Amino acid sequence: MNFHVLTLFPDMIRDGFQTSITGRAVEKGLLSLETVNIRDFSVNKHNRVDDYPYGGGAGMVMQAEPVCLAFESVAAKLSRKPRVLYMSPQGKVFDQRMAEELAQEEELIFLCGHYEGIDERVLEEIVTDEISIGDYVLTGGELPALVIMDAVSRLLNGVLHNEESAEFDSFHDNLLEYPQYSRPEEWRGKKVPPILLSGHPANVERWRREQSLIRTRERRPDLLETANLTREDKKFLAKLEEL
Repeated sequence: MNFHVLTLFPDMIRDGFQTSITGRAVEKGLLSLETVNIRDFSVNKHNRVDDYPYGGGAGMVMQAEPVCLAFESVAAKLSRKPRVLYMSPQGKVFDQRMAEELAQEEELIFLCGHYEGIDERVLEEIVTDEISIGDYVLTGGELPALVIMDAVSRLLNGVLHNEESAEFDSFHDNLLEYPQYSRPEEWRGKKVPPILLSGHPANVERWRREQSLIRTRERRPDLLETANLTREDKKFLAKLEEL
């Protein structure tokens, strides 16, 4: 997977991405990261990339030409037109299914805005996906880009040490993950559930599935509407409703 990020703050992207799991994946050649400083494509001698909005209003707007030139510098090297993800609170809310879809791509370009946004004309010209990470406003698109890059990266083969860990994380089958425990068996009077010490894999798996269902029902019942539920899952949830 090759990530290309159009940004005014390339160090923020590099420092955030080239650490921990994603950093090791870059070192192994499983991921690549290119940061493109939009300011390098400024069309004025002061290297400004923003100007006052037409029609008045507070703040500044990023100009179309520097953004477009930055995009074209990346697109010219690619064999086909890539998906361009614009980080925006007005976009479609990012979720695990979207991460799985994006993980099928070979190239992804992220466009990170600042100030009061980016000239709409260039967005219409180059953006394929407008994505939000939640119903709130941030100072720029760098943090959302890092969130999405991280979520996508961990779904790629070889990025995680344990290949099963991505499969059974929260939101697998659109359910929240079951509770996890480690040593010691008793901590400050709280004991690990006996089923996890039983050594019976089938019973442990059933318990974990039931805990995922319980946790999802309590914390994110909206997810159950689109969850991949088995007949046994539905029977278990029906019993919970009777209690």
